[in-house]
Amino acid sequence: MEFDKDLQSIQEVRNLVAKAKAAQAEFATFSQERVDAVVKAIAQACEKEAERLAKMAVEETGFGIWQDKVLKNLLGSKMTYEYIKDMKTVGVLREIPERGLTEIGVPMGVVAALIPSTNPTSTVMYKSLISLKAGNAIVISPHPGAKNCIIETWRVVEKAARDAGAPAGLVGCITMPSIDATNTLLKHRDIGIILATGGEAMVRAAYSSGNPALGVGPGNGPSYIEKTANIPEAVRHIFDSKTFDNGTICASEQSIVTETCIKDQVIAEVKKQGGYFLSPEESDKVGKFILRANGTMNPKIVGKSAQVIAQMAGIEVPSSCRVLVSEQTTVGKSNPYSREKLCPILAFYVEDNWEAACKRCMEILFNEGAGHTMTIHSQDKAVIREFALKKPVSRLLVNTPGALGGVGATTGLSPALTLGCGAVGGSATSDNISPLNLINIRRVAYGLKELSDLRQIQPQPSCCESTCQTSSSVFTQAQIEAITRAVVDQLKKSAGC
Repeated sequence: MEFDKDLQSIQEVRNLVAKAKAAQAEFATFSQERVDAVVKAIAQACEKEAERLAKMAVEETGFGIWQDKVLKNLLGSKMTYEYIKDMKTVGVLREIPERGLTEIGVPMGVVAALIPSTNPTSTVMYKSLISLKAGNAIVISPHPGAKNCIIETWRVVEKAARDAGAPAGLVGCITMPSIDATNTLLKHRDIGIILATGGEAMVRAAYSSGNPALGVGPGNGPSYIEKTANIPEAVRHIFDSKTFDNGTICASEQSIVTETCIKDQVIAEVKKQGGYFLSPEESDKVGKFILRANGTMNPKIVGKSAQVIAQMAGIEVPSSCRVLVSEQTTVGKSNPYSREKLCPILAFYVEDNWEAACKRCMEILFNEGAGHTMTIHSQDKAVIREFALKKPVSRLLVNTPGALGGVGATTGLSPALTLGCGAVGGSATSDNISPLNLINIRRVAYGLKELSDLRQIQPQPSCCESTCQTSSSVFTQAQIEAITRAVVDQLKKSAGC
């Protein structure tokens, strides 16, 4: 008898979670040193396989550039490990004797890790490292479009963990991915927390599952080139970012916003560095290709080069073209250039001054991408501060490529492939997710005061209150009634009654 594949996938999830729960119970008894040994082994194994897995990801998905995916894999393994290796996550984290407090790290249990097709292998590495560093187990849910490279990366991680002494089942992966399997995983009562990286629908499903979740909304970061910027360097940073892995990192720039007074200089530099400005007719052709009929991004453009996109849209561009650029004056859901485009396409806006540019950037972000990331290129610290105070983003990146700065490769941010968008973006955190987001803190609090100590801090009655209370206590009830009658009689006489 052959069982339905969806039923098999559901049963596989149930089995994986049960094994992960049992393995995590054992892993929770490991010391910090034993946990760290497992994490180190995984990082080293992933680093060794970075190139092979990168090539496998590009071959399977058709997204991006394998050389850039090697760097992503190193971010998800080596760089992540270097950042987290000295973190204290197990047992007593901190003692504060003067306040009578002790803080203890408590794992969340089993992490449900949803993996996208844009950064498949690197995200498996990264989520496995941060989950296990926090003392958790992990069950991986692959995107069907990247199933093979995700499962292969899981095998590398799982073997390294087992060889380093981790219990069997600590790192699990769905090998028969389906919508039913993912839903079963998200809603399973033994899931401690969900790490959702992927499309907006996936993130919404994670937050509505009934389990705690950390999700990432879409990115749509504008890049503002202010009049004091080093223009050649600013354009280089933007193009380095937008062409890195053909724009598949959600923190990459989606539009350029600049000022009238430097417009010609910026345009000239964009062209010099390989930007091709589309004519109105060409913009219309490419624009119709960016969005599908349902208003979502066309997956055919994701991770493709500017040359390939131009060919698909039926336009001719120079062989030197690296990025397609379209001048725009409006922002809205129906304007594809003002939306997220995970490929080398940029909108181009020109405003009269920095105040107007500030408003335009906010308009773009509230259209899509609120809470995520934007970049600014400027030498004016006052303007940078104004943007920092007003922009609805969790990461304002200054004079650096958005894609690489957002994930912590060129900035001091935590290396991460899950970037929180804060409350404004519908996320539970604004952090670059690290092991510290995957533990609870148990606090042991010693008594410092007695009830008698608390009573001493109550406000004492004022002199007037004391006198009134003392005076009233010397009159009997009969005397109070007699005084009251006398006052009433006097009032009647005064009124002529």
